[in-house]
Amino acid sequence: MHLLWLRVATILYAAASVTIFPAVLSSSDRARRWCVHLGGMAFFFHFVSAVEMLVQAHRWVPVGAREVESLLGFAIAGLYFLAWWLYEAMSLGVFALPITFFLVFVPSLGAQGYAFPSQGVRTSWLVAHIAALLCAYAALGFSLLSSILYLALERRLKSKLKNLTETGRSAFDWLPPLDTLERIANSMLLFGFPCMTVGLILGAVLVQETSLGAAYFVDPKVLASFVMWGLYVLLIFLRWTAGLRGRRAAYLSGAVLIVMVCVWAANIVSRVHRFGAP
Repeated sequence: MHLLWLRVATILYAAASVTIFPAVLSSSDRARRWCVHLGGMAFFFHFVSAVEMLVQAHRWVPVGAREVESLLGFAIAGLYFLAWWLYEAMSLGVFALPITFFLVFVPSLGAQGYAFPSQGVRTSWLVAHIAALLCAYAALGFSLLSSILYLALERRLKSKLKNLTETGRSAFDWLPPLDTLERIANSMLLFGFPCMTVGLILGAVLVQETSLGAAYFVDPKVLASFVMWGLYVLLIFLRWTAGLRGRRAAYLSGAVLIVMVCVWAANIVSRVHRFGAP
């Protein structure tokens, strides 16, 4: 039964991870209430699952990668809710809740992992995985481009340069206004984040058919992907809460883009994800 409770907790963690963003970024009271209830129920079912798992095994220490991942997620969630209760640090949930979900997602698939019913289903998941991540990469690239153009236009406006072409028009007349560029950068980030999250979830299921199994977190490709996902969350969080824009936003977007390049380069040494692999 512990697997059933863990699957319920995983679904609730996923829902809490969705509601935490409007609760923190938009200060939505309704989203905050939903996040409190969903996160609390997820932690309760996770606790029941962990206790039942260890009691049935007649031991009090985890054995195997799946059990360690599940208990690590439980510890992260527990510390987050403790910090929330003591210091009202709800904003930490933007990082803690999605990380907990990713940690318990693979163990919730079962001790033997997940097997696709047919090769066609597996191929569909693979196509969706690749498409989601490509959309996320493209969105990040557009966001970075918008931030760079924002910098160029802002610098011209502040210095009041009269950089005119032979036709008497400014070299920056073709650019949209600063506010439009800023909205494009934010919109692209908000579009790319769920694409990247879905892509990583689909990849976590696909990798269960490999020999690496639940230990897929040790693969350099996967590690780099989750680092990029974490920076993506940080970029969105800072843009919305700290009003990050202009030069600093462009620098942080550039850092995420560099990590993205490293993710692609990691295909060379990855055991579960490389170009040309079946």
